[in-house]
Amino acid sequence: MQNNVLVIFTIHTDNLPANFQEIIQHEQHVLAEWKQEGLVEHLFLRPTRNGAVIVFKDLDEQKAKTLIESLPLFRFMKSVEYLPLMKQY
Repeated sequence: MQNNVLVIFTIHTDNLPANFQEIIQHEQHVLAEWKQEGLVEHLFLRPTRNGAVIVFKDLDEQKAKTLIESLPLFRFMKSVEYLPLMKQY
């Protein structure tokens, strides 16, 4: 059975550092690598530009948490929600 984890996060948009665009570029690079490795099934940016939704593929919640905590943007996140999902066929 395939286990996916939906992760919804929101970042603090107040007092962002001057190098925030560099951090975003690094974040995009990390997520592109995860997608290439097959860890990320979907990535959606929120229209408000203050967060994203990531669907991890074939991972448990603890592994998803470990990955999210390694993201360059993690220190700017004000909330992160993890929702384990089971794919129905």
